[in-house]
Amino acid sequence: MREYIYTVFKGIAMGAANVIPGVSGGTIALITGIFERLIDAIKSFNITAIKLLFKAKFKEFVIHTDLKFLISLFIGVFIAIVSLARLFDYLFENYPVYIWAYFFGLVLASVYFVGKTISKWTKSVIITFIIGAAIAILISVLSPASENRNFFYMILCGIASICSMILPGLSGSFILMLMGNYQLVAIDAINNADFTVLLPLIIGAVVGLLAFSHFLSWIFKKYRNETISILTGFILGSLSILWPWQNESYLKDILGNFVLKANGDKIVEHYEKYMPVGFNTEVILAIVFVIVGMISIWAIEKLAEENKDVKEESQE
Repeated sequence: MREYIYTVFKGIAMGAANVIPGVSGGTIALITGIFERLIDAIKSFNITAIKLLFKAKFKEFVIHTDLKFLISLFIGVFIAIVSLARLFDYLFENYPVYIWAYFFGLVLASVYFVGKTISKWTKSVIITFIIGAAIAILISVLSPASENRNFFYMILCGIASICSMILPGLSGSFILMLMGNYQLVAIDAINNADFTVLLPLIIGAVVGLLAFSHFLSWIFKKYRNETISILTGFILGSLSILWPWQNESYLKDILGNFVLKANGDKIVEHYEKYMPVGFNTEVILAIVFVIVGMISIWAIEKLAEENKDVKEESQE
């Protein structure tokens, strides 16, 4: 029971991370030591699982799919997404610099804690690290598309966002932003329970998750160090997305007028980064929040180590 309670809290951390554009729930999973178990559990929903289910061998089905672990984790993810969507909407509206600074520190510390799990830095590991960082930086400078509620496009959004969501360093929320549907999904649809948007997104997420987990599990086992190094590169490159000082740039039509949503709100096209002028209170507080973010990752890492020690002692 203690292990599953820990898993719920890890799910809450993953869910909170996935709500923020630029922060990856996969990073939290990797740091807390559940990433490989998560991928293996997801890919276990195969023909064998279906046969066990149809034969009413529910106990074997639960063990085969690691279902208790998955339920605990996704309960935490669901709690975070539902409860924090409104909070983050408020924070981004009123304290954008501080919320970006916190997650900048969180991701910055993640580079060290994820990278230290690489057992040996070979030439191939270094190359994949550079490739991962380059890909993340390239993604960060792409221009977002405009909002699109088309059913099949929403399925594609679900596939793309869920694949990036479980990859450390690539944010599902940021991918949604690039595809033009972050505001529509992460804030409007969730807060208003709009299932015309959420249903196709969920369909795409389920399909993408099952297909991608098989590939990721295979490559993680066959090329572990290289896989972690490219994921570490993703995390490092994603820091460019999280620079605390950035202004929202809104979408305009060909006449230069703001394009508005149905509720009258302007649509964010991209974020323009800038350097702060002078060493004022805002800069000092932002630095404090960067440090708090780094401490948060250290605390998560320590919690994961303690939980691992407790689990090993109970097995002995």
